Amino acid sequence: MDIKIKKSDIIAVAVREEQYPPEGPAEIAFAGRSNVGKSSLLNLLTGRRKLAKISGSPGKTRTINFYSINDDVLRIVDLPGYGYARVSRSESEKWGQMMENYLLNRQTLAKVVQLVDIRHKPTRQDVQMYEFLKYYGLDGIVVATKADKISGNQIVKAKKLIRDTLDMSSEDRLYHVSSLNKTGHEPLVEDLFSLCKRESYVNDKSCDVAEIKRINTDNQSK
Repeated sequence: MDIKIKKSDIIAVAVREEQYPPEGPAEIAFAGRSNVGKSSLLNLLTGRRKLAKISGSPGKTRTINFYSINDDVLRIVDLPGYGYARVSRSESEKWGQMMENYLLNRQTLAKVVQLVDIRHKPTRQDVQMYEFLKYYGLDGIVVATKADKISGNQIVKAKKLIRDTLDMSSEDRLYHVSSLNKTGHEPLVEDLFSLCKRESYVNDKSCDVAEIKRINTDNQSK
């Protein structure tokens, strides 16, 4: 059975916890530096060109956006981009606190997908984010965006550099995706659904978050 995102809708735009939607199915958050191509990727994954707004100016996403997938089988959460130099320090700290509150306190958060630009070595902030996610057991999936910008041989070298810089384990998944060419995203979609118990998805029920967290804990202890 093919696993596909057939329906997606925005259900909440939040800057404070009381604005979050009620906790329900598992949530998979997407994080990355400003201008890494997060909105383009989310639109590709969901098959909707304008679900996530794409801006020509980095740092425009200042909210946490919640998307219901396949009638709330699971949720995708779009986090504000980090590392935009032109944002004031106070504004940057505000975004950081907003993201940290969500990442640490949201009980239905199952995993965070981190995005990096395949053309560049991950930045210090990218490394810090991955270390943060690893500490809290939310790591394990990285997407290298803008794969159409470099050659096939360069992709292999770039992915090795990303793995080495982020200190990814052999079990961690690293995908390279081109939103422009619409390639490389299918395995990622399958991975998102694999975080749910497969029988729950087939029966059109919400993901079992407790089971996901139990599996994550078991994997970390091995």
